[in-house]
Parts: sequence; C-alpha cells; structure tokens
Amino acid sequence: MLKGKVGIVFGIANKRSIAWSIAEAWHRAGAQLALTYQGDRLRDNVAELAHGLGGNIPIYPCDVTKDEEIDNVFKSLGNDFDCLDLVLHSVAFAPKEALEGQFLETEREAFRVAHDVSAYSLVAISRAALPLMTNGGSIVTMTYYGSEKVVPHYNVMGVAKASLEATVRYLSYDLGSRKVRVNAISAGPVKTLAARGIRGFSSMLTYHSEHAPLKRNVEIEEIGNTGLYLGSDLSAGVTGEIIFVDCGYNIMGM
Repeated sequence: MLKGKVGIVFGIANKRSIAWSIAEAWHRAGAQLALTYQGDRLRDNVAELAHGLGGNIPIYPCDVTKDEEIDNVFKSLGNDFDCLDLVLHSVAFAPKEALEGQFLETEREAFRVAHDVSAYSLVAISRAALPLMTNGGSIVTMTYYGSEKVVPHYNVMGVAKASLEATVRYLSYDLGSRKVRVNAISAGPVKTLAARGIRGFSSMLTYHSEHAPLKRNVEIEEIGNTGLYLGSDLSAGVTGEIIFVDCGYNIMGM
C-alpha cells in the first residue's frame, strides 16, 4: 500500500507511543522511514525501535521549538532519500503544573509553550518538509476531543489542540495545490507516556469505556491503522479533516 513511499515520524517516546503504532503500520505497508527523537534521554529508545524494524533506518535529533533543528532534520533527510511522501506529527507538551489546577490559573509562559510545541511545530515542520514533497503526500497529526469539549485537568492542552485543529485546516488549504493533504486523528485516551501527566487519567479511561458506544477503549493498533489509511491513496480525497478514533465516544451527548 505504501511501497516506494518515504515517511518521517516525529514524536516517538517508546513502544507505547501512538507515533510508534503509526510508524509500524507505515513500515508494514512498505514505506521507508526515518525517525526523530527529542533529547538524549529518548535517543536509545528510538534507536532500539528503529533497529527492530530492520534495515538502515536513520534517526535524527529534533527539538521542535528550534527552527534550526527542524531544518537540520530535513537537510539530513534530503541527503538520505530522494523525496518525502509522509509526515507524522505526534508532538505535544504543556508544563505539568498547567495540567493540575484550574485553566483560569494558566500562566502566560505555560500557554505560550503549549501552543509553540503542540500547534506551531506543525507549521514549522510542514514548511520545512514541503520542498522534499515533490510528488505531493500526506501530513498527519494527533489531536484529542478536549479541543472541542471541556475535559477536566486537560486545561491548556485542550486550547492548544483546538489551535492545532485550526492549523490543520489552514495548512490543508495552503498545501492542497501542491497535492499535499493534511489531516488529524482525534484518538481516544491511550496509556502513553504523555497521558501520565494528566491528573485523573485512570478515571478518564474508565469513564470513556463505560460511555463509548463500543463499550471499550480504543486499541493503539486501531489508531495505527487509521494513520495508514490517511497516509495511503485510500484517503486521496480527504484533507483538512479531524478523524475520530475513539470507539464513538465523541458522538455521545449523555
């Protein structure tokens, strides 16, 4: 399905990362991949995962708050591959204290950091990727229902995800003439490293499984399969969309 395609993945922390589930799905479908890691702390994890996929998969350091590091990633990618077809942006962050109290108490710096890392980074990555996407392609990012409805303790991340979703729509308009599609997956709660920073996350999992139409939580492999759909020609006519993969939870009113 993706044979001959080249993809780059931002946001892998470990094998439980949503980014990893999509990377695996892309790899199984035949894509050649490059992976990035944020900081020396995650380098060994990402290197081990890359090795597990087999072949010579390059890994590049990237702090998405630094334009020069983003530029260096795509310079390196251009040296390793002739073109680029797939980009996965699975990056989000807010200071822990901003996820513990009331949203009202969000400090200016926490607000700035959350939007810079979680939303603006998609703009910066897309801009740097575009010169290599000479045959068009697909850019996929990750969002969450807390962008539309209040999820207690999600706080400034919900507001940043709303910004990310608007960013998806504007980018899809700008890049459509270049045959580059931009979409987001709104995944249900999954036990990832990032989710541990949300107070009451275990209760969220329980509530979600009880109220979702499918009466369960989403499996991470299901999110990976949706990433495969968005990366493939099966979704050739889809851009600017937010696709829910949450066992139907988002449709419920009560």
